[in-house]
Order: sequence, then C-alpha cells, then structure tokens
Amino acid sequence: MDEQVLAAMARWPDVPHVFGWLSLTHQGKWRLHPNADALAHLADHSLLPSLGEPISSHTILNFINKNYEGDAQGRWYFQNGPQRVFVRLDTAPYILHTTTDTQGTLQLTTHNGLQVTHVRQWLLADEGSLFAQTEHGPGVVSGRDLEAVLTLLITEDNISLLDRLEHTPDATGPFVITKGFHGDAQSGETLLQRCPNADIAATLSFQRNPQPQP
Repeated sequence: MDEQVLAAMARWPDVPHVFGWLSLTHQGKWRLHPNADALAHLADHSLLPSLGEPISSHTILNFINKNYEGDAQGRWYFQNGPQRVFVRLDTAPYILHTTTDTQGTLQLTTHNGLQVTHVRQWLLADEGSLFAQTEHGPGVVSGRDLEAVLTLLITEDNISLLDRLEHTPDATGPFVITKGFHGDAQSGETLLQRCPNADIAATLSFQRNPQPQP
C-alpha cells in the first residue's frame, strides 16, 4: 500500500467506509458507479446489477491496483486515502491471467499485477470456471486463459487436467494436482475439487456483495 495512503489512514482513522461505488468485472476491469448503485439490485430484485462506467485514467487505475486489499470478513476494498471503498465482485477478488517470463514460460498474474507463486487449493465450479486460493487471496482464472491452465495442471495419473476432464467429464473428483504452472512454489500435492458456483464465495471466504457491518 502507498506510503501516502498509510499516512492518511493514520491521520484520519475514522473516515466512514463507502459501498456501491466500485465494482470488479469478470475480465478484471474496474468500473465506477457514479450513482453509488453497484448494490442496488440487492434491494430491488427486478434490477440487474449496474454495469457502471469504465475508468480510463491510467493514474487512477494504477492507484486502485496498488491499494486493493481484503478485510477479515472477506470484503475487498480500495483504500482511497483514509477511506475504504468496498468493491462489488462480479466473480472473485482476483482475476488470474497467464503471462510469460523472460524465458517464455507460462505463469499466473493477478489483474492488478501480482505474480502468483503459491496455490493452496483449486475449485472447479459447476459451470466450468476454475478458482484458486492463492497467497494473495481467492482468484478465478480468466476465461481466455482457462484452457492453458487446465493443460498445465497435471493430475496424479500424470495427464493434464484438461485431458482428464475430457476423458471422464462426469468424474466428481477430488483430483490431486501433482504439478502446477511455472512459478508455483507449492510443495507436495494440491487438491482440486468440484464446487457448486453458489458455494464458491463461502468456500473461499469472500463476499461478492460487501455490506456494512451491523
């Protein structure tokens, strides 16, 4: 977190938190909600979640990316000076993309530029999304990178997870992942389990629609 942000937090410790102003899309894009309506659909179920507006300023985007964290309740927020701006998560706290290192080897990076070096748990949602509990927090593999990651994950049968799922699509698991992607410093084996999409957030301990504490 930026030093200027830490200084502002120390100087004004009691600034109220705000909700409904910011969301994170499935693609890892920040969206601004000028009417503070990111959570309006929770009160009126006839409404679809507000789309918000894209943020085009690279300075603002970099500032949000550097000052993004989660609290003990699994609510994720952008620390804007002394104020916490809680974020509606359309999928997960982190969107995971594949990148390549200087050797051209594939690795995972979060939407805000953090390299993933450890995955403690994998979850395969019933609609096909792949979630991971990383050292930074819970994330979901971006759709465009899903096939590459499924190919890199090797099961106890010494075949890729992609091949395993194609050959036995009805297999319920759990699957033991014995080899991950480059940069994953995990020791031993990692478990991959199937999980209903409705249970993903609770299983990985995060809130998609953060609310004020009572």
